[in-house]
Amino acid sequence: MPTMISHTVVAVAAGKAFAPTDVPDHFWLLSIACSLIPDADVIGFPFGVPYNHFFGHRGFFHSPFFSLLLSIFIVSVFFPGVGIFSKQWFFYFVFFFLLSASHGVLDAFTNGGLGVALLSPFDNTRYFFPWTPITVSPIGIKAFFSKWGLAVIRSELLWIWLPSLLTVIISKLIRAGAARY
Repeated sequence: MPTMISHTVVAVAAGKAFAPTDVPDHFWLLSIACSLIPDADVIGFPFGVPYNHFFGHRGFFHSPFFSLLLSIFIVSVFFPGVGIFSKQWFFYFVFFFLLSASHGVLDAFTNGGLGVALLSPFDNTRYFFPWTPITVSPIGIKAFFSKWGLAVIRSELLWIWLPSLLTVIISKLIRAGAARY
């Protein structure tokens, strides 16, 4: 998996690139939460939930179906004043869905683990993409402070942080150009 830091970078970059300027403050916390929540499944390890179990790491909570449910929940609970099916409602719904789904997609680009159950709950098969350029992050803080952890940071800077930064820059340039006309 990419690190929590990189999932957060994706959330903040997506917000900076695509969100309107007048979003409420809690939008940012919810954005970061959506990008991180799928990894809450690691709490199953101490309780004996096997990695390849439906609720194991990179299982159901990493699927787009879960992202759909999470997005509906977040928009319903945290944006009750937004008219259902309005333009603003659809923005929040799609934005939070894509942020949560980005977690499983990024994990499927890593070079380790058992894959991601992208089709769960309909199929628990674990998948990787054919191209896996992101070095998988170790689980646990001690292992992170090692040569492996340094390789992870280098990989994520190239494959996650740089594209995120470029997305923000291009978005800002497009918005500035559109504002002139």
